[in-house]
Amino acid sequence: MPDTQALVNDFLNKLKKRKIEGSQATAKQTAELLRSVISQTRMPYTNQAAALIHSVKAVGERLIAANPVELAVGNVVRRVLHIIREEDLSLTAAAMAGLNLSAESDDEDDTDRDNHPALSAAAIAAASRSTLRPPSLQTLLEDVPDSAAVPHTSSSGGDSEGKSKSADKSSRSRKLKHDVIEAVNELIQDISTCHELIAEQAVEHIHQNEVILTLGSSRTVLEFLCAAKEKKRSFRVFVAEGAPRYQGHLLAKELVTRGLQTTLITDSAVFAMISRVNMVIVGAHAVMANGGVIAPVGLNMVALAAQKHAVPFVVLAGSHKLCPLYPHHPEVLLNELRSPSELLDFGEFSDCLDFGSGIGAPLLHVVNPTFDYVPPKLVSLFITDTGGHNPSYMYRLIADYYSADDLVLERRTTSGN
Repeated sequence: MPDTQALVNDFLNKLKKRKIEGSQATAKQTAELLRSVISQTRMPYTNQAAALIHSVKAVGERLIAANPVELAVGNVVRRVLHIIREEDLSLTAAAMAGLNLSAESDDEDDTDRDNHPALSAAAIAAASRSTLRPPSLQTLLEDVPDSAAVPHTSSSGGDSEGKSKSADKSSRSRKLKHDVIEAVNELIQDISTCHELIAEQAVEHIHQNEVILTLGSSRTVLEFLCAAKEKKRSFRVFVAEGAPRYQGHLLAKELVTRGLQTTLITDSAVFAMISRVNMVIVGAHAVMANGGVIAPVGLNMVALAAQKHAVPFVVLAGSHKLCPLYPHHPEVLLNELRSPSELLDFGEFSDCLDFGSGIGAPLLHVVNPTFDYVPPKLVSLFITDTGGHNPSYMYRLIADYYSADDLVLERRTTSGN
């Protein structure tokens, strides 16, 4: 089995050097790496869930720091932490239900039952809130009166009872890791199939003889449009080229290859063409907790044009792109600047780039941002692998995927005194 640290370092290098293209590929590889970390984590005698959370957080902090603008990395890290907490809670609830059943079955005699009542709902709730504590009987019964405690056994049965408890804890430790890995496998499967699940909904939103506008290139948008074409929908697609990388050229070529009527336009022609459009369908880099969208540069202009002409603005996004943070959160890096060489040829503009002002600054500055932020008020509908949702509902959908304790992944620093 490969060394986990080597896998982590290799993935960190890929993130830092931007060698992984696309949020889906990044999210999938992040989940696969965390699965390896969980698999090779040594489980302690107690606090098994806390040990897994510590291992995932330690790696997750490094991954997020390597490429802060790729929010899918942090999303997957938080999803895995949520999975650990949920699986531990499930095992704790199951163990306590077993204790409750055994208490009821053993106390058939009325007198014994009065002396040893079954666990109450309050005790179960108290223990469920403390799922990261050692799963000992004392912890599970910490809020139960002394009269509800399990009676002491004779000294002759103490050794066998101790061995039984040790075996139970060992079994629970293996069960927890197994269940977490199985849940992470399901997460990886969901990430891999998100395009297909979103595309299945295309026929509900694209109708006959409509005109669809999109910008740049997105695999999710490509599969969505092609799925509607396969359902015998006849429509035309306007593709804004997405300067300066011109990813729209690639999308237009792929659409034509698959038999869709396609018109390629410049980004500056969006306002001129929007009056002919029935719907705008775009992809997203990330969807924030408030329903705002971090998307390829130029899409805010498209959203404003759509709002001006009352054209629905639809965003396609897999669940791995749903971020539990808000745009104003200090951990969120909304943008990064790409190379100026995508905008101009340095040879032709060499004179403008000379430090001729005498104050040590060039005469020409080039700014090439990667993303736009589209506020939720400009979005008509989100289509995810779980269905269509209004922007106002996104925070509730996101709350199902994450735990509040994991929203901020702070790096612990030690200070010497």
